[in-house]
Amino acid sequence: MIGRLITAAAIALCFSPATVVFSQEYPEHPQAGGAAKQVSTADISAGIKKHINTETNKSDGKFHVDHQGQDLALNLIKVHDDRLQDLGGGKYFACVDMKGTDGKTYDIDFFLTGQPGNMKVTETAVHKIDGKPLYNWREENGKWNKVPLS
Repeated sequence: MIGRLITAAAIALCFSPATVVFSQEYPEHPQAGGAAKQVSTADISAGIKKHINTETNKSDGKFHVDHQGQDLALNLIKVHDDRLQDLGGGKYFACVDMKGTDGKTYDIDFFLTGQPGNMKVTETAVHKIDGKPLYNWREENGKWNKVPLS
């Protein structure tokens, strides 16, 4: 009987260090609020589509943009998924084509901030009307700036 007790104790001691080692191999899960989620182009696309849909549903079924004091009533044609960009620092760029009630096609540039599912548009600008640019983009020291047409 004592032999069995000693054997059981020895076996228990042999396995207890392994239990301690393995339990330390997997620490607690990280707490919320750690590193920010990586934002994909699909997240940017979903963010701009959500913004356009929300704004469209607020009014007469059109997306409204002020351009040089004129209210443009627009319908989404397409999001340029090939031009979506993560600009760094939690800022993102999206470009869309929209059709105006005046029959013209507008290329609209959007800047967004935020995380997937909660992106906010911070700037909207009419970039082209019927394919004719109103300004260009130029990169300077890693930052993209609007430049007037010469």
